[in-house]
Amino acid sequence: MRPENQSSVSEFLLLGLPIRPEQQGVFFALFLGVYLTTVLGNLLILLLIRLDPRLHTPMYFFLSHLALTDISFSSVTLPKMLMNMQTRCQAITYAGCISQVYCFIFFGCLDSFLLAVMAYDRYVAVCHPLHYTAIMRDELCVILVAGCWLAACAQALLHTLLVDQLTFCAGTVIPHFFCDLAVVLKSSCSDTSLNELLILTEGGLIFTLPLGGILGSYIRMAAIILKVPSFTRIFKAFSNCTSHLSVVSLFYTTAIGVYLCPPSSPSGGKDRVFSVMYTVVTPLLNPFIYSLRNRDIKGALGKILRRNMFNTLSWD
Repeated sequence: MRPENQSSVSEFLLLGLPIRPEQQGVFFALFLGVYLTTVLGNLLILLLIRLDPRLHTPMYFFLSHLALTDISFSSVTLPKMLMNMQTRCQAITYAGCISQVYCFIFFGCLDSFLLAVMAYDRYVAVCHPLHYTAIMRDELCVILVAGCWLAACAQALLHTLLVDQLTFCAGTVIPHFFCDLAVVLKSSCSDTSLNELLILTEGGLIFTLPLGGILGSYIRMAAIILKVPSFTRIFKAFSNCTSHLSVVSLFYTTAIGVYLCPPSSPSGGKDRVFSVMYTVVTPLLNPFIYSLRNRDIKGALGKILRRNMFNTLSWD
């Protein structure tokens, strides 16, 4: 194939998921249901936090941003994949592909940063409960969230600008169901050593720092709790942190499985299947984890349902 620069390439071809043609309809319905559940579940959390004054705390302020991020994260890949499955057209424009690269990095990094901030919030709540309101004041919460958004934006912009300088060949095929940065780099016709070096150094640092902060927070919490062991204290700390720990475990386990495990051959499709766990399943499960394991969320939901039921009976 003849190499062309990025301004000449109008579109790429996405291979999509390794699904047989006769199974396309079933998987389309499945992924459509998953996407709608993800959006509605996270929107429900946003609505509950907005309507219930008891949820106007730092923890739920961070959770609202996490829910918004999960909606956006799944919206980066799923709508385009669903459209390709429905139309049987695998094309994606160059601008659309670059936009996917930017948005995927942005919301993926933002998810990681917010989980780290939430770990710090849980550390303060468990280890400094008497000073919690003084430490986690509204100004600090806004600064932490703004810092997460700005850092994620800078990270995504850096990698996207470097990708935009690469050369691609006419008719480039991307063996994935979305424009993942690593796969796009492998599809380029030009030297990507600078991009790969940046991913290993700066990208690795962005990945390990939030994870290190989360692990450090929980190690510190465990050390303080175990100094004066008490069943009541341990149970209270566990109940405060179980939802966050579950989300952290799910997010980082799937991310490590996708990006740090040895890749399979592009034709095998295993990497694309594993990516579904990271990009589709994780945003889907987060609202269920926080709803089923959080008494405050369940209480807020029950309060709204009882209020609506009471209003309905009153009208009757």
